[in-house]
Amino acid sequence: MATREYGQFCGLARAMEVLGERWAVLIVRNLLSGPQRYTDLRNGLPAIPTNILSTRLKQLEESGLAIRRALPHPERAVVYELTDCGRDLEPALIALGRWGARTMTEPRPGEVITAESVAMSFRTAYRPEAAQGATVGFEVRLGEFTINLQITGGVLTVGLGAHPAPDLVVERLSGHPVRELMSGSKAPDEVLSDGSVRVEGDPVLLRRFAELFRF
Repeated sequence: MATREYGQFCGLARAMEVLGERWAVLIVRNLLSGPQRYTDLRNGLPAIPTNILSTRLKQLEESGLAIRRALPHPERAVVYELTDCGRDLEPALIALGRWGARTMTEPRPGEVITAESVAMSFRTAYRPEAAQGATVGFEVRLGEFTINLQITGGVLTVGLGAHPAPDLVVERLSGHPVRELMSGSKAPDEVLSDGSVRVEGDPVLLRRFAELFRF
């Protein structure tokens, strides 16, 4: 499939030839959370035209960033997942997300919040220097979706859905307490006392959560 070329012998130019097309980076972002079916990707990117999604997936496959495989019985489903080369993009996407987050306050009219975008925000906000090689697991329940966060030896893994054995469950009850914790606008004691969040596990770990994920 033809790609737009910049005519420059430059690593960034080559990268943009693969990722510069509209929606390509967000598809990679969603696949960072694990293998997804076409319908999962469509639901996670509700504004993408179906023909564009199909085209971008084909381009990512041809570029060696993603592969398509069939799940074993009884799933009988085809999923897309990143290759090692595709996963190598994670640090670059985190840096871009952190840069873009500087301009964000509230969602603009028509903007949606998806599980994959929230998962990316945790990758963006993670502070490995605060982890100091720690191992701890969090499950964050945000109403319509749940995010699992596992830090093992200071290395963060983010996934969609419940955590198999979390050290702390953080459940939003009202407002935006998780965002407030991550921005530093409210302290853990405040979101606990105002009833906007409920925790399962040692409440002291909520302070640890706020230290580890900070914009």
